[in-house]
Amino acid sequence: MIELTRLNGRPMMLNSDLIKTAEASPDTMLTLINGEKLIVREEISEVVERVLAYRARLLAVVARRLHNFGELGHIAALASLDVTGQHGAPPKPKPVGDTE
Repeated sequence: MIELTRLNGRPMMLNSDLIKTAEASPDTMLTLINGEKLIVREEISEVVERVLAYRARLLAVVARRLHNFGELGHIAALASLDVTGQHGAPPKPKPVGDTE
């Protein structure tokens, strides 16, 4: 969940997985996967940063619970994330239990 601000100044929490599109017109309008539209004070770039920070925190929690980086690489590959820092295709997952 990320915190955003409605136009009237009231804070709200939003499940970022529900965001389908974001438009600046000139206010930021978020369209959710159910078709609902929300207008928020934050710029699109700020919404994106908050979503990325939230997902990074989730990934960090998963990483702390795993035994080794190979398992993290496997999870990240499943989520289509590039944990190698290289652009392009995500790394191929190693078989579970592979201790290379």
